[in-house]
Amino acid sequence: MVAALAITQTAGYGVLYYAFSVFIPPMTRDLDTGVTALTGAITLSVLVSGVAAPVVGRLLDRRGGRGLMTAGSLLGAAAVLAWSQVRSVAELYAVCAVLGLASAAVLYEAAFAVIVAWFDPARRARALLTVTVVAGFASSVFLPLTGFLTDRYGWRQALMVLAAGYALTAVPLHALTVRDRPAPARADRGAIVGGALRERPFWLLAAGFLAQTGAVSVMGVLLVTYLIALGHPPVFAATVAGLLGVLSVTGRLVTTGLQARWRVALITAAMFGLQGLAAVLLPLAGRSTGGAVAAVVLFGLGFGVATIARPALIADRYGTAAFASLSGALALPITVAKALAPLAAAGIAEVAGFPAVMGAVAAACATGALALVAYDRQGIVGGAAAP
Repeated sequence: MVAALAITQTAGYGVLYYAFSVFIPPMTRDLDTGVTALTGAITLSVLVSGVAAPVVGRLLDRRGGRGLMTAGSLLGAAAVLAWSQVRSVAELYAVCAVLGLASAAVLYEAAFAVIVAWFDPARRARALLTVTVVAGFASSVFLPLTGFLTDRYGWRQALMVLAAGYALTAVPLHALTVRDRPAPARADRGAIVGGALRERPFWLLAAGFLAQTGAVSVMGVLLVTYLIALGHPPVFAATVAGLLGVLSVTGRLVTTGLQARWRVALITAAMFGLQGLAAVLLPLAGRSTGGAVAAVVLFGLGFGVATIARPALIADRYGTAAFASLSGALALPITVAKALAPLAAAGIAEVAGFPAVMGAVAAACATGALALVAYDRQGIVGGAAAP
């Protein structure tokens, strides 16, 4: 099941999310529109997935992941196929809204819910690490693959190939390998969720991961542009920014290895602190090649840490009975931050310049780190919140 989820997460992120950027240039010509309008479409997809996350979480807790992830795979493949036939921006937005629904049902939140429900704590960390390490290479695999298909066949035919490949991969793997644990009583889930929402630790988690997700989203979108503004050639800027994906895998391996000695919240807070330091370093030393690389390396080490830390922290404090519901509740504000933070940062850059953006990124990372330190001080006894 872990191997299957690693494959389906890689294909899911590659086809349902990362491939979009490759199709922007040809779609601007064929749909006679601008980059901003097309970027709004993928932003809509992310927002829809966040809005759907709480509902998907409750369904995962009640019924398990097999049926939902299988149906989501079918929906995602159908949406990608429909995308290949769009003739207007309005049609593209409609397709991306459906992509958002499918993403909520098949990507990390759903996969993590399945893993947390099935595995005991001793094996859970290794299972989460395996899936996220493999899926961390989704952009490295699917960006060049999508570029090759687009160059050889055109963007519409490339989407048809991706839709067929995703359907043939994800649908049978989800249907045949995902295992459902018997769901606990509905009243128990409601009590757990209600109790969590009334507690300070839950909102500290939300604040910490929301702030850091916004910072990561800004860097993921604007880093290449800023490196070019600092005087670096475009090829160098793109190459250095590409380190973020590889370093995110490194950060996840380091974080998981350190869990035997230190608590997850403190390890994650330290990684967020390194990212804040990197954001401060970039305007100060980023004009040199070594300074730019050093800043990106520091930031990249924390790039994917939140992905494995959040499910671990939720499961450790609240158990697994209502994990998907709580994860979905956290995912809504975090996903909104992921979608809107780059737009806000672009506005700041136009008014005050990129150093101000890096200052905001550093402040967000520091906020995330402090929130997790405060969360850790709440204490956990025996896998549940301390009295």
